[in-house]
Amino acid sequence: MKVTEILQGGCLCGALRYQIDGTPFDADYCHCRQCQLSSGAVMMVWMDFKRHQVTWLNGNVTEFASSEKIRRGFCQQCGCSISYRHLDYPDYLTLSIATLDNPNLVTPNYHIYTDHQVSWLTLEDNCQRYPQSRS
Repeated sequence: MKVTEILQGGCLCGALRYQIDGTPFDADYCHCRQCQLSSGAVMMVWMDFKRHQVTWLNGNVTEFASSEKIRRGFCQQCGCSISYRHLDYPDYLTLSIATLDNPNLVTPNYHIYTDHQVSWLTLEDNCQRYPQSRS
């Protein structure tokens, strides 16, 4: 994953905007039920950063505690799913690849929670697949 331009992105309505310093240290497809329900999509695509790499240029993310240790960020105005935080890893922030101004700049490396992948979705890539989490 080689990014040669500054990564910027935001939500559907533009109330939230961010800029990234550097490249993500990882990226994945997540098929878990919580991602499906929180996004209204059959999967999410995420990219992982150290928190200090992310600068919020506009707006404040609203977070929902989807479980004891997970915080899912969204835009309070348009509802766009934009971020994911695990409280056990306070130095990391995960952002939705789809919210990038140019989502072609980051490619996921693996699939997680494929036990929850919808049966009618066919994905032809060479990424490693994990039935649950990767750890």
